[in-house]
Amino acid sequence: MPTNARLFDLTGRVAVITGSSRGIGRAIAEQMARAGARVVITSRKAAACEEVAAAIRDAGGEAIAAPASISKREDLEAMIAETLATWGRIDVLVCNAATNPYFGPMAGLEDAVFDKIMRNNVLANLWLANRVAPGMAENGGGAVILVSSIGGLRGDALIGAYNISKAADMQLARNLAVEWGGRNVRVNTIAPGLIRTDFARALWENPALLAGVEEVTPLGRIGEPDDIAGVAVFLASDAAAFITGQVIVADGGVTIGAAW
Repeated sequence: MPTNARLFDLTGRVAVITGSSRGIGRAIAEQMARAGARVVITSRKAAACEEVAAAIRDAGGEAIAAPASISKREDLEAMIAETLATWGRIDVLVCNAATNPYFGPMAGLEDAVFDKIMRNNVLANLWLANRVAPGMAENGGGAVILVSSIGGLRGDALIGAYNISKAADMQLARNLAVEWGGRNVRVNTIAPGLIRTDFARALWENPALLAGVEEVTPLGRIGEPDDIAGVAVFLASDAAAFITGQVIVADGGVTIGAAW
């Protein structure tokens, strides 16, 4: 019988994590490397990717840098090809990269901006999942993890377009889970609350807003990137072997309490 530690062991698995040069993505890459995975660091800037990959290697892990923009399908194809050329397989895909170029009511949202949000936050995830799932299936199974947001569960007057894309990711995971479940490819979504990252800096650096969020959060604090990384390691591991098509909310309890 495997030990509890073995349930969370990712040794020998190859994990691709988009948007992994900083924030949640970096934390996921670092924690998966600590669990034994060989990780692919990918985001737009090559130097930032290599910095993270080098830090993981210096800490005793295995990592390569494969820069790619989620807005360019040819970049994603090249990144996947580099991964397969280096390690020959992909066992875990974490779609973490996303964009939010618009703040304000949707009445002022231009079509081109909405198209960009949906292309980067949803369509790119579909591209990647469709690209790697067949190989996972041939190897006996795998795990796809979409990093969404609790915004996909709520309305918001300022980031409504972003929230629509995050709700779409939740449904994308459910659909893919149905399509690939018979071949042991699991697809799940993580919905973080407010996390201390550069992406959300405007929120947590505002003392009044931060205090308000902490006041209505049952755990009394906002999240750290490693709070999400732990969930990702779980979903990628054998500990989550019977979990697919689900949204795992990691928000300190915000969505079960009062509104912000």
